[in-house]
Amino acid sequence: MAAYDPENIFAKILRGEIPSTRVYEDDETLAFMDIMPRADGHLLVIPKTPCRNILDATPEQLAAVMATVQKMAKAVVKAFDADGLTIQQFNEAAGGQEVFHLHFHVLPRHDGVAVRAPGTMGDFDLIAEHGERVKAALS
Repeated sequence: MAAYDPENIFAKILRGEIPSTRVYEDDETLAFMDIMPRADGHLLVIPKTPCRNILDATPEQLAAVMATVQKMAKAVVKAFDADGLTIQQFNEAAGGQEVFHLHFHVLPRHDGVAVRAPGTMGDFDLIAEHGERVKAALS
């Protein structure tokens, strides 16, 4: 497995070098909206500390991230009146990982509505609006 690259896009987001629509943050994790959403409300949860993926994450990193994943899952279900949700996590290129910083996708889902195809840039105003809905659901 390759070493962690501190120049990956999520590391840059954590350092504030690239803008993001942040919806939740604590001492150990960050949740922000995906810019290529496969569903309305699609967001990402990452640890603030470096790790490439689940294969090199510490138990503490995983525990912190999973606690935030659950918090965000409840928020997106509430914010989007979802019937369910999909949690995705990929490891290494062969496993579908594209950004090599541990991250979990949280997608609210509705009965009969398929996820959108991957790789399509979203509307930034709509993404920001969705982020506000998630933040409101957290309070």
